[in-house]
Amino acid sequence: MTHLSFIIISVSLAALYGAFLLFRKGAALWVVGLLLAFVAAGCLEAFDYLSLLRPEKLYLYKKWALIAESFLPLGWLFYSQRFSRTNGMSRIQWLFLLIAVMLPVAAVTIPLEQFFYSPDFGEEKLLFLGNPGYFFYITLMAVLIVSLVNLEITLMSAQRADRWKIKYEVIGAGVIIGFFIVYYSQSLLYRSIDMGLAPTRAAMPAVGIVLMAFSRLRRGDAGGVRLSPDMAYRSVVIFVVGLYFIGIALVGEGLKYFGESAQRSVLTVVAFAGFALLMAIFLSDRVKRRIKVTLHKHFYRSKYDYRQQWLEFTSRIGAARDGDDLSHKILSFFCEVFGFQGAGLYLEDRERGRYVQTARYERCSLAAEIDSKHPLMEKMRAREWIVDLEEDDPAGILSEASTSRCFYLVPLRTETQLEGMISLEGALNPSEKLTYEDYDLMKALGRQALAALMNVRLSQELSAAREMELMGRVSAFVLHDLKNLVSNLGLVVDNARDYIDDPEFQQDMMETLQGTVDKMKGLIQRLRNLQEKRDLQRDSVELRELVDEALGQVSHPAVEISGAEVETEVDAEEIRKVVLNLVLNALDATGNKGPVQVEVGRTASPFIRVSDEGEGMSEAFMRSRLFRPFETTKKKGFGIGLYQCRQIVEAHGGRIEVESEEGRGSTFTVWLP
Repeated sequence: MTHLSFIIISVSLAALYGAFLLFRKGAALWVVGLLLAFVAAGCLEAFDYLSLLRPEKLYLYKKWALIAESFLPLGWLFYSQRFSRTNGMSRIQWLFLLIAVMLPVAAVTIPLEQFFYSPDFGEEKLLFLGNPGYFFYITLMAVLIVSLVNLEITLMSAQRADRWKIKYEVIGAGVIIGFFIVYYSQSLLYRSIDMGLAPTRAAMPAVGIVLMAFSRLRRGDAGGVRLSPDMAYRSVVIFVVGLYFIGIALVGEGLKYFGESAQRSVLTVVAFAGFALLMAIFLSDRVKRRIKVTLHKHFYRSKYDYRQQWLEFTSRIGAARDGDDLSHKILSFFCEVFGFQGAGLYLEDRERGRYVQTARYERCSLAAEIDSKHPLMEKMRAREWIVDLEEDDPAGILSEASTSRCFYLVPLRTETQLEGMISLEGALNPSEKLTYEDYDLMKALGRQALAALMNVRLSQELSAAREMELMGRVSAFVLHDLKNLVSNLGLVVDNARDYIDDPEFQQDMMETLQGTVDKMKGLIQRLRNLQEKRDLQRDSVELRELVDEALGQVSHPAVEISGAEVETEVDAEEIRKVVLNLVLNALDATGNKGPVQVEVGRTASPFIRVSDEGEGMSEAFMRSRLFRPFETTKKKGFGIGLYQCRQIVEAHGGRIEVESEEGRGSTFTVWLP
């Protein structure tokens, strides 16, 4: 296709898209800027085409082309500053706009012969730049770079849904601006403009406009975009690096006055020195802090993107592994956001009446402990104020702080209690004065940090309480076993008053005492091995014989046993404990008078049944409280026995069934596998 065809296609598409925008958006500021850029580009292509077509009238057509060209950066800059943004224009943006306005003034007032000259334009389509032309195109390219960076900031600051909508429009505009930057970059390298690239330049707007129209027609309009400070900082880096290369080109221009042999060496030294300087600058926390403060001051209505800070802080503390890691993440975030070199975390030790340093980040020269009755602590306790030690403690009341580099104390408080504080010291930018925006964010982050710290503290306290509860449960089990053993001994003592002279009773008494001693030794051994879970020691046993042995420890005339021999595999010691517990409970329920029936048998599986005619239990108690630890109907009971019985039986793979009625007694049936 010919140069003219490219011009016609691009101009036609620009006219159609411009009319569509005017119809849909009216005279919005960004639409005006885009239309100005389209008109300037169309006039530029038309006059450059005429100058190529009729070289003898180069200066006539090129003058008009230069004027049209001078409006390009103004249009693109205005468009990029207003497109999809809700932010107002800052002073720096107005400054760039003023620079862009000066380009048309220069194009109109400075004679064309000072811009460029071409001895044989008819043969070689080159325009050699004079000093005004050289600096004109450098300025034009710099403003276009700013426009491109503006679009990048808009795209990266948009929410995901809005970014999806405007992506192709930004890419389309970037294609057009980007090619103009490439086209004019030859002025830096060769101090000339190659008009032979004009046909390619004429085709680029068509590509960009197609992308912009696709975005507008298929994806619709985006909501207002507020700039992201972090993205703005990254874009500033891109912009400065761009200026660096422009500076290298300027140095190269100055080197033409040196000898040819010295040019390469000097340019290499300058290039590497400049690169090292840039690396030193952008790796400096102090410089980065100054740049961010300047950006916030001149570009943004609010100093912080509160939503982003909150999300980042939440994400960071949510990933903490333990209390120490949480404290470290909190302090590091405060230092990063507010620009400090060190921080300390203090939490209240209520028993000692002091605030104790529990964590530090990098450095903290404040005292390790501060009295809770200190005047500054009282001040933070009364109100949720950020303490600026330079203003609130001018006399150095906090003697430890007066000799330190601590600047601010951030209270960590609930509505009624000062739980702690965060100290910040070593400002990266000493000239920066914190304002209410910093204080508001400090207090908001402080409240969230306190909530996270309190969760950790409550978790630790809950863990300690559970350990104490576990110890209480163990003690209860031990006391229950001791109670059963004491009950056995009590029965022996009661019977001894009447049968002490009976040789058979003496023999039974010795066996009972020996059994009690053995059980107490076993209890002591289990306490020693408390950390180890005891496995069941299953053996083939006769249930009737096992029950007889258990009842032999009771030796109570009110207990009657019946049933046949039944063989099964169980842990004899544990099942004996179950039988003893059920029988003692039955005796307690009958006031130690009986009767208590114990039956051994087999139907579908072996069973042991213990029945009494005692007080019985209510249906509600059996449904909601029976078999639960520390639940009992006895006035002096522990509520452990039945819970322990069910644990033992279920460990064997069996179950316990209960039938009971208040005033008519209870029946417990132990089913074994």
